[in-house]
Amino acid sequence: MAFNSSTVVERMGLSSTQDAASVDSVTLFVLLLCSCILFGHLLQKSKWMTESVVALIIGIITGIIILLTTGGKSSRILVFDEDLFFIYLLPPIIFNAGFQVKKKQFFRNFLAIMLYGVLGSLISFLIVSLGSIQLFKMLDIDLVTVGDYFALGAVFSATDSVCTLQVLDQDETPHLYSLVFGEGVVNDATSVVLFNAIQKLDLSHITPANITQFIGNFLYLFLTSTLLGIVVGLFSAYLIKKLYFGRHSTDREIALMILMAYFSYMLAELLDLSGILTVFFCGIVMSHYTWHNVTENSKITSRHAFATFSLISEIFIFLYVGMDALDIEKWRFASNSPWTLFGASAILLSLVLLGRAAFVFPLSFIANLFRKSRNDKIAFKQQVVIWWSGLMRGAVSIALAYNKFTTSGHTQVQGNAIMITSTITVVLLTNVVGGLLTKPLVKFLLDPHVHVGGSSMSSGLFSAKNLPLLTNGQDIESSIDTGNPLDSSKVVHQYWRTFDDTFMRPVFGGRGFVPIIPASTTEDNIH
Repeated sequence: MAFNSSTVVERMGLSSTQDAASVDSVTLFVLLLCSCILFGHLLQKSKWMTESVVALIIGIITGIIILLTTGGKSSRILVFDEDLFFIYLLPPIIFNAGFQVKKKQFFRNFLAIMLYGVLGSLISFLIVSLGSIQLFKMLDIDLVTVGDYFALGAVFSATDSVCTLQVLDQDETPHLYSLVFGEGVVNDATSVVLFNAIQKLDLSHITPANITQFIGNFLYLFLTSTLLGIVVGLFSAYLIKKLYFGRHSTDREIALMILMAYFSYMLAELLDLSGILTVFFCGIVMSHYTWHNVTENSKITSRHAFATFSLISEIFIFLYVGMDALDIEKWRFASNSPWTLFGASAILLSLVLLGRAAFVFPLSFIANLFRKSRNDKIAFKQQVVIWWSGLMRGAVSIALAYNKFTTSGHTQVQGNAIMITSTITVVLLTNVVGGLLTKPLVKFLLDPHVHVGGSSMSSGLFSAKNLPLLTNGQDIESSIDTGNPLDSSKVVHQYWRTFDDTFMRPVFGGRGFVPIIPASTTEDNIH
């Protein structure tokens, strides 16, 4: 067998060049991440700016600089990969949200959250899908099948929970935060489930049996995903309580918590379930049981570790979306018909606004029917904030659009290019405009010191800013009575607490858990 040394040398040279380019790209991206954190800190008290908007702007500026230095050939230093987003970046954000969420506020508003997140997402999905089918005819966009339009509806029914986390503050507006964020998590899961279901559905032969099967699969995915997250969370609590790693190493405790959380997400994806729902409820269960079973040092470290992973992932996503927005390849194919691109973006943005309004206000009215106390009802001003805050579209929409309308991040079909660039346009407009205006809008509509329909966490002795991160191993919220919108739910809550104290905590630990550590030889001699 002949041995061609020159070929080997050429390959080695090419490989080393590619490795060097990769190292340069990663180094620059890390530097940009540091810049986003720095400017986010300096602008923290800004009336307008949020970290997500800062990251987007830095990403756009970086993209422009790269475009100029490369002669208009490229605007990015990393290639967008939806697998990177769904497997590595999204899980830390959603898990931390479930781990840090105020559980009483979340479950107190559970009915409204499910109405917004599930039924609202379906309404928005239908409005965007059916509206695009009718209105895109005027633009002569060559989407091939009806499934493309329904996939587009799923893409734009996804509000970005990542954006929502930074727009509203959980301590300043706990009631609004629990509603908007809770809807965002359930909505993302609903949109991904809808998107995957549409990919498998034969829309050329829609029958009542197919619709029934679709609804059955939808409910199955929701229930099994939630149950899987609860099971993995309980298993981690039992494991750490039984073995009590902390008596030897706090590192093992934290490592096991992180790996079990990630395992829940990957297991859900492996089983074709919703990893978003699974890891979210796993986070809730782990914060209720597992977190109380570890040492005090592990409690502090784990909370900060989860929050840090989430912060870096959020900044990474917005930074890259800003750079990818200027990708010259997609705009080149779409620029052949600029008015079509403008029209498609305007239509999609209008449908997003209409679809959002079509379910927020009617479903808020329905939710208020089950709230007997006037102070617990969702006021009209709050509904406006919920409507506005949920208008933002982000990386979930971009990832789904890439999955449907590109091949490995590239497309040379004009219709697909227009869909990608229109998605990017809507994402940028809703994030930048929404991110800039949400803070002043909340301040204008709602007095930040008076929380209608929610307990104040920003006044008096219960200010979250004055309380320590840990208070004798108990959740801050566990000692505060936030009330309940339904009198009957108080009874349900009492039954749950009795069941939890009698059956769950003796097995899985939780608040008040005190580990039994075997006495040392020295202690035995003393006794």
